[in-house]
This record gives sequence, structure tokens and C-alpha cells, in this order.
Amino acid sequence: MDEGEMFAGRVGSRAEVQGMRPGADQGGAGAEVSARPEPRPGDIDTIGARSLGFAPEEYLARISAVRGRMRDQGLSALIVTDPANIYYLTGYNAWSFYTPQLLFVPASGPLTLFMRDMDARGASHTSWLPPEDIVGYPERYVQRPHIHPFDWVAFALRQRWEVARASTSPVGVEMDSHFFSPRAFRALVNGVPEWRLVDSFELVNWIRAIKSPAEIALMRRAAEVTTEAMDAALSTIGEGVGQHEVAAAITTAQTRGRGESWGDYPAIVPLMPTGESADTPHLSWTDRVFAADESVSIELAGVHRRYHVPLARTAVIGRPKQELVRLEGVVAEALAAVLESAAPGVPTAELARTWNRMLALHGLEKPSRLGYSIGIGYPPDWGERTISIRTEDDQILQAGMTFHLICGMWMNGYGYELSESILITDSGVETFTDFPRELIRL
Repeated sequence: MDEGEMFAGRVGSRAEVQGMRPGADQGGAGAEVSARPEPRPGDIDTIGARSLGFAPEEYLARISAVRGRMRDQGLSALIVTDPANIYYLTGYNAWSFYTPQLLFVPASGPLTLFMRDMDARGASHTSWLPPEDIVGYPERYVQRPHIHPFDWVAFALRQRWEVARASTSPVGVEMDSHFFSPRAFRALVNGVPEWRLVDSFELVNWIRAIKSPAEIALMRRAAEVTTEAMDAALSTIGEGVGQHEVAAAITTAQTRGRGESWGDYPAIVPLMPTGESADTPHLSWTDRVFAADESVSIELAGVHRRYHVPLARTAVIGRPKQELVRLEGVVAEALAAVLESAAPGVPTAELARTWNRMLALHGLEKPSRLGYSIGIGYPPDWGERTISIRTEDDQILQAGMTFHLICGMWMNGYGYELSESILITDSGVETFTDFPRELIRL
């Protein structure tokens, strides 16, 4: 197959692109697009539209906020590839993000979701978008060395008369999205040379930073799953028990959840640095068995409808080392001071300075950031990639923001982790779970 097939190939191959908006042929599509009213959540009668996780008004508010920020950044359109952002704006939710997919958000008019053809029906089952705005690219474009799905998508956007409308100002692209590859970017540059593609600088992610009451309600349900998963871990760990057995117990609890708070799959697997290996984070599990007087740092998350509430605690089987006991008291005291200072109007840098001051009193320091914004998550990360709690960040806390405070102290040959997921309220802070902030003796 020639690389230019979709532009100059057989009539049969081009038919897949033409008429993607029902009733529109190449000659009259422009008039139809401009005359067609923009579909609204709540007005669509599909399986997905009837079972959304949020009210139509919430989706409308999200889209309006995105377009407002697009105007502020001088963007004529936005290309969204982060699956968390696609979910946030449309409700679409499936394990399809390992192949290229793209939500096209113009300054006005219908949104269009492009994805692998075999996944297009899934978008009708989970999103509010009408079928005519869910477009599947042919299977022959999947994982080919000389063509890319976005070659096809670029021409499809032209066929839908979106290219000229978005050529008046820069088009924003999620340059730091985990699933937006250099080849995908090159395909868009080559396929739509009229556009000036610029970094959108996590435009949608920043809007996600402040949670609505409905989102907070989902995070509270996720917290119930978190509690079940941590309880499962602590009740399974023991001398002679394999790490994989603990991981199995956690995963079961993460899926089963508690009552109506069922568990979704987490963006990150359970992490269990153990013994001397606890001096570093982000280690998962093997078949290694736990030994007497050995500590383990457990980091996991409960998830409900893609909303994550992470939690970390450190447990010891038997008698803890004296250095761990020392860290236990210092970290608990420092975290308490951070929580006491958190409130709307406080700079995130002030939380970091409070934490650093408390550690310095005991001759300790933590080079890495103290926390980060959380909410919707897809692999490989449950963070929102926006606000970090560190002295270099000057974001002002607002009610509705949610964070994971990770008080990880990774020393030389040992480590101690304690974390809390928090909500900034109108008057202060609320923690999503209520586990004791101490070294857990098993």
C-alpha cells in the first residue's frame, strides 16, 4: 500500500473518509457543518448518554471552561489525547488508549472523537457524543511503520471542513500527554500544514484541578475502596508470606470495593518496597517472602469511576529499627503541621516550606516534592500533572482542590512512607481516609 493511498488511492478506500457526517458529500459538507447545531449532553439517545457519571450540565460547564481557556490562550481549536481529559469532557472510558486516539475540540461546533474503528462503538456505549461525531480509522493504520493513524485523521478533519475553520489562530496540542508520540505529532504537522501547532500547557488538566461536588462524592467512594485495599494488605502481610500474595489481596480488594463503592482498576499497581529496598520508591512485587523485623512501605489507591484516592503506610513485622521509630515521630509531626496550614488562599509553596522547616529541626530533608494534584487517572499515573507541592510552585490553594501528600523518606538502606489524600475545603482541609499516622506494627 502506498503512503498516499488515502489521498490518491482507489475510490473504495476514499469512501471510508467521505460522508462521515451522514448525508454530507464532498461538495455540500461545508454548508451542513456550519448549519448543524452543536450536540449537547443530555440530548443524545445512546447507551452511553443514558448512563453517564455526571449530569449533562456538568459536561456543558467543563466544555465551556475549556473553551474559555482556549480563548485566553488564543487557540482556535484543541487536540486532546490524554485519556483522562477525553473522559472528563465526553465520558468515554475504555482500554483503548494504547492506540492513537484524539478528541478535536473546536472553538465552536461539534466535538469529534477519532479512534480505532473497533473501539468506536465503545464510545457510543460510554460517552454522550452522537454516533456521527465518533469516527473510527481503518485497522490497516494500526502499528504500521510507514503510516500513522493521524495521517488518516488529518485528512478526515479536512473532509469534515474543520481545517480551514481552525487555521485562523494556533491549534493547541497536549505536548506532554503520555500517549501523544513524536510520530503522532509529525503526522499532524505533515497532514495539516495550514495549522500552527502549539503546546496547550495541560489546558484541560488545569481545569480539572478544582473538583465539583459530584466529583468529590466519587472520590469519597474511592476512599472507601482505598480503605478496603489497605486493610487487605495489612491483614495479609506476615513472616513467610510472599509479596505476590499481598499484591493479590490488595488487587482483589481494589476490585471488589465496599458495598456500592465498587473498585475500578488503578492507574498504578500496588507498590511494596521492602527491607533494605525500602530506601527507594516505586518498586512493585516479586515472590520474595517477608522476614521477621522487616518493614514494608505500601502505596496503593482505591478507584471509583476513574477517580483515585492514593494512600501510603509503612508496616513492620515484629520489632522496628530505631531509625524507623525516629522517622515515625518526625513525619507524623511534620504532616500534622502541613495539614494545619492548608486552607484556601495559602500558596502551595507555604505547605512545602512548613514541611521543610519541620524536617530541618531534626536534621532531615526530603529533596522530592511533597505532593501533587489528583483526581481522574489512567495508566501510567494517577497524578494530574499540574500542581506540585514544593517551594518552587506558587499556586494558590482553592476549595475543591485535591492532593496526594506523599511524606516519603528514603534513606540509606531503609525508608518510611506515610501519605494522605486531601481535599481543600472552604475553611481548611479534609482527609479522605482516617488510618493512624504511625508505623503499623504487625
